[in-house]
This record gives sequence, structure tokens and C-alpha cells, in this order.
Amino acid sequence: MKADPKGVLTGTHYIDGDVASGYGALAAGCRFIAGYPITPSTEAAEAFARVAPRAGAIFIQMEDELASMAAVVGGAWAGVKTMTITSGPGYSLMQENIGFGASLETPFVLLNIQRGGPSTGVPTKTGQADMMQSRWGSHGDYEVIAISPDSPQEMFDYTVKAFNLAEKYRCPVMIMSDECVGHMTEKVVIPPADQLEVEPRRYYSGPPEGYQPYKPDPDLVPKMAKAGDGLKLYISGLVHDERGYPVAAEEFKTIYVRRLVDKIRLNKNKIIELKEEGVDNADIVVVSYGISSRVAVKGVEMAREKGYKVGTLRLVTVWPFPDERIQELSSKVKAFVVPEINYGQVVYDVARCTHGKANVVLVPHGGAGVHNPKDITDAIEYALKQEKRIEGVVEFKTRLEKLVFEGGMKLKE
Repeated sequence: MKADPKGVLTGTHYIDGDVASGYGALAAGCRFIAGYPITPSTEAAEAFARVAPRAGAIFIQMEDELASMAAVVGGAWAGVKTMTITSGPGYSLMQENIGFGASLETPFVLLNIQRGGPSTGVPTKTGQADMMQSRWGSHGDYEVIAISPDSPQEMFDYTVKAFNLAEKYRCPVMIMSDECVGHMTEKVVIPPADQLEVEPRRYYSGPPEGYQPYKPDPDLVPKMAKAGDGLKLYISGLVHDERGYPVAAEEFKTIYVRRLVDKIRLNKNKIIELKEEGVDNADIVVVSYGISSRVAVKGVEMAREKGYKVGTLRLVTVWPFPDERIQELSSKVKAFVVPEINYGQVVYDVARCTHGKANVVLVPHGGAGVHNPKDITDAIEYALKQEKRIEGVVEFKTRLEKLVFEGGMKLKE
């Protein structure tokens, strides 16, 4: 299915990542965004709201993030593609209704422009410390898809892809960006509508008496219906049968939750997207995502100038995680170096997948800024010098860390 021309701002633009994502939502067919202003994500909502009327779309500023997420779930069941936009503190408030949406198998997209935390943290500066929250933020077992763009062009492209994935697998999809990418201004090319493929919603088309909102097709994904179309809908966050009716039987709960998980896990090879360069003959592979992947490029270049064999693996899709690819590389490389703007999140999934075959070195950053590329180069050198297998994740001390804990900025006891 091609995109609706009314929602595609065709042409070459010089815009930031936030605005590009707002335009991508329109191009993907999103016609309803509910949100609450929060730095550094607000520009995406503003961009959508400015051009929404021409496409018949609506933006509503809700009273808070809890209501925003509830409205997005409701909008999806009313028959439109929906999205919300937030940053760290708002993301935390949305978690209960994200779990509600996952339980109902509601397709929607959430854009999180991550910033420094915890709590209100550093509102105007970057961070990557919401990555595990995107996977495990709400209680219980469920699966989501999380994508991490690293440029304004990708913010447009992967917002379109996020909506396509949400519709195909009937699940929440997170765009886990960050302040740097959100506020980075670069050229963004938006193709004509007839060059943009968008996934239509899969609606039930049989007799009304035969509709069951949670009866899966062979691919484990049920067809949807619009509220008000005359089909019987029972929408409950409780464990439910295929009709939507609450059930308490242990065996049915297992079937129900198993399907929520398996419809993503069994299709992960179709979902996962990676960008690799120079990994086939590498001694070290740098695993990164988001803005850290752009910083890592310079660190890798400097390492290669010294004669080191270094490859890069960028996680475009962070969840589901590329277990098999990391396992495969673990048998070929000496170590993985993982720069993250946090004190260790995705790095532990890298370590889990190595099964002890390769060392794993974390290059941490506390947020409100990005890595110095030389720290990544130094971590590569450190990893190459380790002659023995190191248990667990090794945290490489960057110059900033040494300055704080060993220099004149020592913390008082």
C-alpha cells in the first residue's frame, strides 16, 4: 500500500531529527497523536501539529503522560494509526498503559527522545539510559520492538518503519532516539508518496458473529476491528481468551502470554536490522546504537590508523536483540567494545550472548554529553591487550571517570 499524498511532505528539507520524525509519522499514515510537552522531544509534536490539518490528522495536548498513553491506545481501537512523543520522566509515567496496550495487542508508536537522568535529570542534554525500560518497563511478560535511529534522515525513515512494524505485529513499537539525534539538523529527503510503502491495518472482514478480537492468524497475529463497526469487542487488560473475556485458568494464561512473546520472538529474523562494517576479519567489534554509533565511527577510524583490525555493528533494532549474530561473532573476535550513554544496559545482553567466548568492555558515559572518540580508541587498545578471558563485563575507565574519581574532583568521603 502506498502512502497518502496528503501526509507526505515530499522534497529535500533541512530539519532536525524531531521534526523529521513528526513528518515520518504523517507519511506513515498516523492521524492521531496525544502527548504532553517535554524537553527535548516537543519539536516532533509541534511539527506534526503544524501540518496535521492538511492530512486530516489531530494532535491533542493531554493533561499528562498517563492520559496521553491512554488516549493513544483508545485512538488505535477507534480505527486510526496513533503515536505519542515523550522523554525520560514522561516515559516512566507511560509504562502502565504501555503494558495495557501490549496486553490488548494494540498497534502504536512511541517516540522517546532520551535525555540525562534519573528523575528530571538534565532536560536539555542527551542520554541513553531508557533502553532497558523500553523492554521491561511495565510488569509481566510481553514483547515490544525498539528501533534506534542515528540521523535525521533515519528519524524519518524509521518512523515510517516503526508504524509498519506496529501494524504487522500488532504491538507497541518504540523509537528510542536521543537528544543529540533529535536536535541534530541535517538534510532529510522525503520521497513521493508512491515511493513510500506503508503497512495497512489488518481488519477482520468475515461475518459479525464470527469475530474474536484475539483469535490469531497462523502468524500468531489477530485481526483488528474498529469500535463502532458493529462487531462485538470486549477490551480488558486482564488475561483474556480469544473473545476478550477474562479467564483465570493457568493453562490458558500460559497460551495467551506465550503468544504475546512468540509473535515477536519467532519473527525476529524478519524484524531485526543491523548495519555492519568490517566485522568479517576483525579482532574487535564495536557494538553501538543511536548517537553513540556516530561517535564510535571516529574512535574506530583512529584505531584503524594504528593498524588495529576493528569492525562495527550498529543496532538499528535493539529489541528484539540479535542474539544469534552476537553468538556467531563471539567465536571469531577477541572482544566486543560497547559505548553507551549510561552505566551499562545493552552491554549485558552482548555479554549474555557471548557465552564466555569473548571479552566484553563497556565504555560508559553518565549522560548530558557524548563520548570522546579517543576513549573508544583507548578501550579498543585495552581490549586487545587482554590475554586472558575476563569474567563478566569490564568497565573501561574513561578520562572523565578518572578525573572525577582520581583527580581534583574527588568525591568527599
